[in-house]
Amino acid sequence: MSITLIIIVVTVIISVAAWNNYSLMNQWIMNPYQVSSRGQYYRLITSGFLHADWGHLFFNMLSLYFFGGFIEQVFTMLFEGSGGPYLIGFYLVAILVSDIPSFLKHRNDPGYNSLGASGGVSAVIFAAILFRPLTPIYLYFIPIGIPGFIFGALYLAYSYYESRRGAGNVNHDAHFYGALFGVVFMIIVYPEVLPSFFEQIAGWRLF
Repeated sequence: MSITLIIIVVTVIISVAAWNNYSLMNQWIMNPYQVSSRGQYYRLITSGFLHADWGHLFFNMLSLYFFGGFIEQVFTMLFEGSGGPYLIGFYLVAILVSDIPSFLKHRNDPGYNSLGASGGVSAVIFAAILFRPLTPIYLYFIPIGIPGFIFGALYLAYSYYESRRGAGNVNHDAHFYGALFGVVFMIIVYPEVLPSFFEQIAGWRLF
């Protein structure tokens, strides 16, 4: 079984377990106030394995399934067959990094909670877009595929706007910073990906 599938299985098991055990959900959810006041920094990671409901879980894990396998192959190529361990590290650090802005913003708000793998999943998706910017991405409400680089730009702009607006219960900061982490990490470990990215999109035509 690939590491991507193992991450998905573990996330599903933990999410379902937390739905049936409020104590587990309460102990592992990202609550910046508890992190700050009690030093419970583990929440920055454990919250990435919790989800609000089946829809939230399904969307994140489906996205991870489609893009995670490719990034695992990329890491296997870059790190001499050690793709699995590097994917785990990349994914966990992405969840951690994507939660830091929310922690800093809400560390004095006892009522703020956040959960979900979106930060890690966003990092995986955007790392994949760097390598394959013209591959179409399909959204469940749009039957036409959107080239990855266009989807990425729209996604970042939307996440940034919604984060600044501060409305709703979705942690758009995690989406935004997770995506940025994925891009920056891949450019650092494999600088050649950047000129290749621009070369590919330079040849793209709408018609």
